[in-house]
Amino acid sequence: MSSLASRILKGDRRAVARLIRDIDDRMPSAREELKALYPHTGNAHIIGLTGAPGSGKSSLTDQLIAAFRQRGQTVGVLAVDPSSPFTGGAILGDRIRMQQHTLDKGVFIRSMATRGHLGGLTRSTRDAARVLDAFGVDIILIETVGVGQDEVDIVKQADTTLVIAVPGLGDEVQAIKAGVLEIGDIFVVNKSDLPGARKAKRDLEMMLDLRPRPADAWHPPVLQSIATQSEGIEQILTYTDKHVEHIREHDGHKHKRERLHEEFFVLLKGILHDQLESLLQSPTHSASFFEALEQEAQDPMTLAEQFIERYVSFHHTPNQQ
Repeated sequence: MSSLASRILKGDRRAVARLIRDIDDRMPSAREELKALYPHTGNAHIIGLTGAPGSGKSSLTDQLIAAFRQRGQTVGVLAVDPSSPFTGGAILGDRIRMQQHTLDKGVFIRSMATRGHLGGLTRSTRDAARVLDAFGVDIILIETVGVGQDEVDIVKQADTTLVIAVPGLGDEVQAIKAGVLEIGDIFVVNKSDLPGARKAKRDLEMMLDLRPRPADAWHPPVLQSIATQSEGIEQILTYTDKHVEHIREHDGHKHKRERLHEEFFVLLKGILHDQLESLLQSPTHSASFFEALEQEAQDPMTLAEQFIERYVSFHHTPNQQ
């Protein structure tokens, strides 16, 4: 077994940090480490927290960490932040947020930069979660960047997705427009000490009731919280537990199958993206195409198709009649 993977399985926190950094930097060696860790994954419960900027995701994450630790469960946190335009790194660091947990050996917190990736997560979030899973944490909290209506990627990675709204910002209306309403397993109206909290809760409940669903399907609850005052946290944990039980009783195999298919698809796209990027950075392969593009000898679509035909091989087996 590779060195980092072996150290991670023995509980080495530094090895975890090193491998997540290598994953984030897209180091080729990280793939082999992940392959070695894969048989030891699948035990952690992944909880995603998404919502518009200003909804209090970080405060809620901080309170959830404390609540899970009081239960005696270990927690890994992946806090996805915007990228610095200068360094590409996360603008907000894990030392700034959730400071009370930094000395707790039962908590591992990592800030990750989006590096231009849309959907509220990073390309490497899924692999980083695999590392924390193999490391042995019980709960993985993934806090999305807060890009608003576009951050729906989390549902493809989390077992339970919390959608955080706040009164007065029209989040309930945005949810319908963006499809965020479809991804939530639990809705939380945070900052419920503000005016309009009850209305926001009622509006969300009404819209959820309008959605057709099978009789045995999970019905997402709409909860209220004031994260800065630790109010509503236990209720969130209670419904998280109920959702876990529901998955086990009704959707376990389907849920796992969909997650694996999505992961396979994402990995394929990532490998192809990296190969194309490498080809484009090589003047031997790209110079003539860029020259034709700049001289407007051909349209960009035709040039892109020709590039793919020349350098990317697809093995096709004709359908058997």
